[in-house]
Amino acid sequence: MKLASESSLNAYVEKFMEEHRVPGISLAISRHGQVIYQKGFGVRDLETMEPVTPATIFGIASVTKSFTAVAIMQLAAAGKLSLDDPVCKFIPSFRPGGQADPEKIKIRHLLSHTSGVPPLLRREELTKLNDHLEYVGSLTYDPLGEPGEYISYCNDMFLLLGAIIERVTGRLYRRYMTDQLLEPLEMHRSTFSLEEVARLDDVSVPYVQKGGDRPVEKAPWPTLGNYEVGGGIRSNVLDLMKYGQLFVNEGSYEKKEVASAALLRTMWQPVHRLARNTWYGYALKMTPDYHGATLVEHGGGQPGVSSNFGFVPEQGLVVAVLSNLDNVPIRNVWLAAVNAALELPIEEKEPSEPVYEASKDELERLVGTYQSAEGGDLRIFLREGIPVADVAGAEFELRASAGDTLVFVGSEMPLRFFFKAEQQAWAALLGLRMLVRASA
Repeated sequence: MKLASESSLNAYVEKFMEEHRVPGISLAISRHGQVIYQKGFGVRDLETMEPVTPATIFGIASVTKSFTAVAIMQLAAAGKLSLDDPVCKFIPSFRPGGQADPEKIKIRHLLSHTSGVPPLLRREELTKLNDHLEYVGSLTYDPLGEPGEYISYCNDMFLLLGAIIERVTGRLYRRYMTDQLLEPLEMHRSTFSLEEVARLDDVSVPYVQKGGDRPVEKAPWPTLGNYEVGGGIRSNVLDLMKYGQLFVNEGSYEKKEVASAALLRTMWQPVHRLARNTWYGYALKMTPDYHGATLVEHGGGQPGVSSNFGFVPEQGLVVAVLSNLDNVPIRNVWLAAVNAALELPIEEKEPSEPVYEASKDELERLVGTYQSAEGGDLRIFLREGIPVADVAGAEFELRASAGDTLVFVGSEMPLRFFFKAEQQAWAALLGLRMLVRASA
C-alpha cells in the first residue's frame, strides 16, 4: 500500500515548516497495522544540521495522557478498579481544596478533566506523587462546579491517575507503564527517562519560539516531575504507529491482547462537548462525522514540543506528527495527513462555525480578563465594535458564532463563555482550559 497523494502532503508540510519556522517534523501514517507513509522533514539540530528521520525521538507531551488512560482501562478489565470508583477509595488522603467533596470525584472525572477543579499552579519540582497529594490538599480555590458539570484541563488532577496506578499495582507508575504498555507494544525507542534519551541516537533538540532576529532558541528537555503522568513520554512516530494498533485492532498488537477492546472504545465516546461537533472523552478528543469518518485524537505542547496523534477507527488509520518547536498549530499537519489517507483535498477542514450577528450588549457581556492559577491569561475587548482576544500578548480578531461563542478568525477555534446569574460571563473555555473572570 502507498499513499496516493504523497507529493501533495510533502509539499504541504514543507510550506507549513517555512511559514512557522519549524526546525524539524516527523510524520507517519499506517493502515490496518501497515505503515503506508513515513518521512522526516528538516533537521533535529540546527547546529549540526542532522536530518529528522521517522525514528527521531521527540517529546509527545499530552499525547501521554491516553497511555495513562489505557493503563487505567487495563486495571479496570482486570477488576482492580472501576471508572466509577471515587478517587479517595484508592487515595484515602485525597482532599481537594475548595469546597469539593472527595467522595464525588470519580476516576472517570480525572480521565475526562471534569473534576470541577480549575487549572492549578504547576509544581514541577515535586517528584513523588504523595508530595503532590499534600500540595493539592493545601490549596484553597473556588471549584468550577460539581464534578461532571464543566470540562477543564487540570494536570494536577490528572496525575492522580498515576498515584492510583501505583496504589493498585504496588509499582512505580513509570515502571508499570513501561512493562505493561511500552514493552508489549515493542516501543523500544520510547521512554519516560531523560537519562535513557541521553543514551540514544537520533534525538531531536527542543526549540522554543523567541521572535525577532532569533526566531527559535535551543531549550533543555523539561523535567516535568509528577506531571510525567500526563506528558512525560519521549517517542517517535514509528513507535506511535505500534501504539495506534491498540485502538484500530481491538486492543491487540501483533495478535497479542494488550487491553480490552470494549474499554478502549469508551475512551473516545463523547463525555463533554468542546465545540459544535467536537467532544472530549477519556484522554482523547473525537469529531464524530468528518466527511463520514470519526476523528479521534489528542495533541500536546511543551517547551520544544508540538505533537498530535490520532486515528480513524472505521478506516484502520493511525496518524502521528511530532515536531521540535513549541506553540505551532501542528494539528494542521496531522489533519492534512488524515486528508491524504482519506483521499480528501489536503487542505480540507471541518465545517466552519456558523456566522452569528451578536449585538453590542451580547459582546459587552464577554469583555473582560480571564485567568487561571496555571498561568493562562486571556483579555477580550472591542475594537471599533469587533471583538479581539489578547492571549499572552498576541492579539487575534474574533467573530461571533453564537451568543456564548466567539471564533478565532482564520483558525476557526471556538472560544466558549459561561454564564450564571450575573450579567457578564464568569468563565471562558480556551482550548481545553477554563479561565475565570478576574476580579475588578
